[in-house]
Amino acid sequence: MSNGRILRNSQIIILGVCIAAATIASSIIFSKGFMKVMRFSREVITVTGSAQKEITSDYAVWYGEFSRRDADLATAYRSLKDDLEKVKTHLISKGVKETDITVSQALTQTFYQKNEKGNDTNVIEGYCLKMSVCVQSNDVYGLEKMSRESTELIDQGIHFESHPPEYFYTKLEELKIEMLANATENAKMRAEKMAQATGNRIGSIRSAKMGVFQITPVNSTEVADWGVNDTSSLIKKMTAVVTVSIAIE
Repeated sequence: MSNGRILRNSQIIILGVCIAAATIASSIIFSKGFMKVMRFSREVITVTGSAQKEITSDYAVWYGEFSRRDADLATAYRSLKDDLEKVKTHLISKGVKETDITVSQALTQTFYQKNEKGNDTNVIEGYCLKMSVCVQSNDVYGLEKMSRESTELIDQGIHFESHPPEYFYTKLEELKIEMLANATENAKMRAEKMAQATGNRIGSIRSAKMGVFQITPVNSTEVADWGVNDTSSLIKKMTAVVTVSIAIE
């Protein structure tokens, strides 16, 4: 009887030792795994990479406005129609395709006589009719030259106003992919230099965050959190920024 009790006690002790050993072993394994996870999450370097490229606009938009004022509405409109023909003839003579010209509807503004207090009366003094033309073209250099020469219409007795052209680059989406790749490579190079300075080396990229694109005049240093999209310059500079976290080995 006592021998059986001793055997059971021995078995219990052995079982307890095994459980304790298993608990210790699992704790060690868990601790090593936890330390690896901590090292994986902590031993990283975060750098910002950038890439720049000069681009030439391949599409331009230009607006011009002209107006006529007369006491008689019909007379003002006839004069405006005559001016429109002169404007179109002038633009075509400068190399603009007629299909690239868009003409707006005529806008009418009515002027009233003032009383002795400077307030409008019900008596119509005259009318001002205004019309605009828009030229959209892939010939950006030709359009730039034409916009500067459009004020020659003033010599023809036309009250003409020329707006500065707006310049665009139509292949931005394709370029963005290239620029992001270059910016990421630049970030990786910076991380390598920083790691080498401390006797380490870099591993895989843990995360990457794209910044906003800045499209500015070539010599501009303008930056905005929401991005810059310059349309005033024919030749401009595109900047891409990427923030990358890279493992340190």
